[in-house]
Amino acid sequence: MGTTSKIVSADMHILEPPDLWEKRIDAEFAERGPRLVSGDEGDWWHVDGERLISVAAGAFAGIKYRPESEDWRFRTYQARWEDVRPGAYVPVEFAKDLDIDGISAGVVYPTIGLRHFYLVRDNALFAAICRAYNDWAGEFCGEFPDRILAVAMIDVADPKAAAEELRRASKLGLRTAMITVYPPEEQPYGHAAYEPLWEAAQELAMPLSLHLATERPPASLDQLRTWGADVHVARVHWTERSLGQMIFAGVFERYPGLKVAVVEQDVAWASIFVYNMDRVYKHKQWSPTWRIFKNGALPSDFFHSNIAVTFQDDRLGVELRSLIGVENMMWGSDYPHPDGTFPHTKEVLDRLFKDVPEEEKAKIMGGNAARFYNLP
Repeated sequence: MGTTSKIVSADMHILEPPDLWEKRIDAEFAERGPRLVSGDEGDWWHVDGERLISVAAGAFAGIKYRPESEDWRFRTYQARWEDVRPGAYVPVEFAKDLDIDGISAGVVYPTIGLRHFYLVRDNALFAAICRAYNDWAGEFCGEFPDRILAVAMIDVADPKAAAEELRRASKLGLRTAMITVYPPEEQPYGHAAYEPLWEAAQELAMPLSLHLATERPPASLDQLRTWGADVHVARVHWTERSLGQMIFAGVFERYPGLKVAVVEQDVAWASIFVYNMDRVYKHKQWSPTWRIFKNGALPSDFFHSNIAVTFQDDRLGVELRSLIGVENMMWGSDYPHPDGTFPHTKEVLDRLFKDVPEEEKAKIMGGNAARFYNLP
């Protein structure tokens, strides 16, 4: 079976250039901002004087298809910046890699701007990191505006400031943005403080994303280094709580044009999540303060009208697509990360969508993402 439908990857990444923040961060944070430092163990990112992660973390494009002799630097975290595939940070090379993989367009998230920048506990520093990244990301996607949709980074610690940064990002040419997958407990996404952010996102028609590994406040660096497989198995926990807070607080009832994408967390979980939301809503109304939706709507209705979920290689999710919602599913390659499908995306998709009706396959592989992000 050949893959003939238009492919849009709803989850890709860039690797931030070494001098991005040295050139662009606000002057008051110049000494504390991210920088790439070379040492005996390779090139590592440092933030606020602390070593965080090797450059190898985002430079793995195609590594699982390489012979062992070619990838030892990445597997041992000894990589140097010159080892990074140019497509990870040069727009024209990124576009060439899209062509190699048969992908028409991609939604592009940061790499270091995920887990490890979310370790920064100083909100002012983190917000400055986001602003500098957005300036660069606007330029990155500007060369191929209908093929590369770079995702803005938005700090939600101050929702009014977050709304302002979202508007600024829109003026920079960015058409979507990511917010923390889970905010501080004292101000969950059902809180009224976020109304300016939801209003701005709806007004600008900018979908928001909950990407894996962006919960805030984060674990400490020591905790992160000792996390085991159990944490990765339960990674959707933060997303389920955030979506539940938004849906049950009536966020999508008040802002029907607000769109939220769940990114890089697979999709099979969503079948149980949708079922449980309706079950709880209909049968476990333990408090008179729980919201009753208008016109007999159910929580699942808001999921199906406002939420999209991305996946890379989740065959179980594909088999459960009728429970999740075919129109709510978007495929992503995760280029250039280690478990990404580059440069064998077509073969992966042929296997993943074996026996799936052509119309449904076309929606999940690209049609849904094109609609969600208003691509031509």
